[in-house]
Amino acid sequence: MTDARKTNTRNFGIYENDTDAEFGGERPLFESHGLRLENVVIREGESAIKECSDIEAVDCRFEGNYPFWHVHGFLIERCFFDVGGRSALWYSDHLKMRDTVIAAPKMFREMSDIEIENVEMTDADEVFWRCNRVNVKGLKLHGGTYPFMFSNDLHIDGLISDSKYVFQYVKNLELRNAKITTKDALWESDNVTVYDSELSGEYLGWHSRNLKLVNCRISGTQPLCYAENLALENCTFAEDCDLAFEYSSVHATIVGGIRSVKNPRTGSIVADEIGEIIIDKNIKAPADCVIKTR
Repeated sequence: MTDARKTNTRNFGIYENDTDAEFGGERPLFESHGLRLENVVIREGESAIKECSDIEAVDCRFEGNYPFWHVHGFLIERCFFDVGGRSALWYSDHLKMRDTVIAAPKMFREMSDIEIENVEMTDADEVFWRCNRVNVKGLKLHGGTYPFMFSNDLHIDGLISDSKYVFQYVKNLELRNAKITTKDALWESDNVTVYDSELSGEYLGWHSRNLKLVNCRISGTQPLCYAENLALENCTFAEDCDLAFEYSSVHATIVGGIRSVKNPRTGSIVADEIGEIIIDKNIKAPADCVIKTR
């Protein structure tokens, strides 16, 4: 096992290797710089790689709590975070993570400049909170609540998620090729565009601002209500999509039909078929939405 006291003298940008080693306890690699870990196991303990920079971890296993806090510039590739490795990545920046499986919750908090490729999270509870500048290509989220809450400047291509309440309070999100099964997705979101995706679950996009959906499949009751400057292009709606667009300002072109539309505030809605149009005394001004079928 490497003597952790020696790591303080490592030069930034010159990698020293620790291979086939195990570390545990409190802060075993504290203030390491220019370190490559390969086939390393971080056992029970806390803050194994804290206040570090220029770190590479390849084919490693993380079992202890809080391993990567206050880390600046690091690569994680083909690694596994066990359940005990919860809250593993906080207050860090310039991370590249590839081909990694994470079984621990509360990952990625208060981070910036993150690149994710082919990552699976089997307990996605409270992941990616208050993160900035996140680029994703291939991500699976299972279970948990509130992924990506309060995060900004996100580019995500290829997301499969059944986590609840995904993308609440996000800003500046571009999402492509997603399959999301949830409830209350995209609440209070701002400046979001979603392309070529399946969005399943009730109460989609309430209280959103500048939400644009392009070539998307939408299902679930009462979608897209209280939205401001909502736009839909060539989207389809499942049979269970009723009471859509209540109190929203919206411009929507819908392919096929929609079960019912209720009290849209302003804009235009065009569909091949609309089962029911509900305009009642509770509609809000300016109450001038144009609703028509082709």
